[in-house]
Amino acid sequence: MKPVAFVFPGQGSQAVGMLDAWGDHPAVAETLAEASDALGEDVAALIHQGPKEALALTTNTQPVMLVAGVAAWRAWRAEGGDLPAAVAGHSLGEYSALVAAEVLTLAQAAPLVRFRAAAMQEAVPVGEGAMAAVLGLDAEKVIAGCAEATQAMGSSTEVVEAVNFNDPAQTVIAGSKAAVEKACEVLKGMGARRALPLPVSAPFHSSLMKPAAEKLREKLAGISLATPRIPVVNNIDVALEDEASRIRDALYRQAFGPVRWVECVRKVKAMGISHVVECGPGKVLAGMTKRIDAAMEGSALYDPATLAEAKALVAGLAGRD
Repeated sequence: MKPVAFVFPGQGSQAVGMLDAWGDHPAVAETLAEASDALGEDVAALIHQGPKEALALTTNTQPVMLVAGVAAWRAWRAEGGDLPAAVAGHSLGEYSALVAAEVLTLAQAAPLVRFRAAAMQEAVPVGEGAMAAVLGLDAEKVIAGCAEATQAMGSSTEVVEAVNFNDPAQTVIAGSKAAVEKACEVLKGMGARRALPLPVSAPFHSSLMKPAAEKLREKLAGISLATPRIPVVNNIDVALEDEASRIRDALYRQAFGPVRWVECVRKVKAMGISHVVECGPGKVLAGMTKRIDAAMEGSALYDPATLAEAKALVAGLAGRD
């Protein structure tokens, strides 16, 4: 299955009932049961019933997005889907990719991402940090605008940084609330089409997450990691790592470093891969793919119908080889 990579979304694509379309699919039911055992709560009920406000809490969002991605992946495999040439994940989605590659088990990953989420929320109290999506401005200008805004704030505690390089014209910034607001003003003045505040509870992937990353590093030290069964493109270095110590270090640095998604997609293309399948709820990453490289295609796999479409797509691509 050389031409295809599977990618996994992070926070933002969650929705109440996002797994309902799978019905009683055995692979999905087993995934929910395994995650519920690992977390000591009914994950299926949380996803099915919500409420939306509970699902939006990062300590819930991170585990349920992990579970949703893994559930779609396991359904794919259960229905005879082949292993892809590579996997990758956007932000938190990297943990789903690592489960797919059998580096982590779901029983390991679910409590780990909940710990990660709690540490992130504790690092910056709600209301003190912020994130915003900057549209219509190239990444270098966004970086320069963030530097200008930070300098204008004149305080070592007020910082704003480019943290998610999503596509050539969309970069997410994060930092202290006042500095993010200042950066939005600066970036609009530099020609950004829009600078939209995001409904998040912490400035993820910014240097303000360093205290959370230190806690995560300690936690990771006690977790056994296996050699990847599938190449995993990590999003902090855009690298393929096999050694457990290097995978741990990348996950540690990812917590307070930028998500280099544009480069990840380009890395996948350089591996000879022409099509990206987003495995999990939503179509965000699938949509980004063609904006990053017009020669590539992206599609989504989030229910039985899209699984069937993915199987037909992969069969067609294999037939071209």
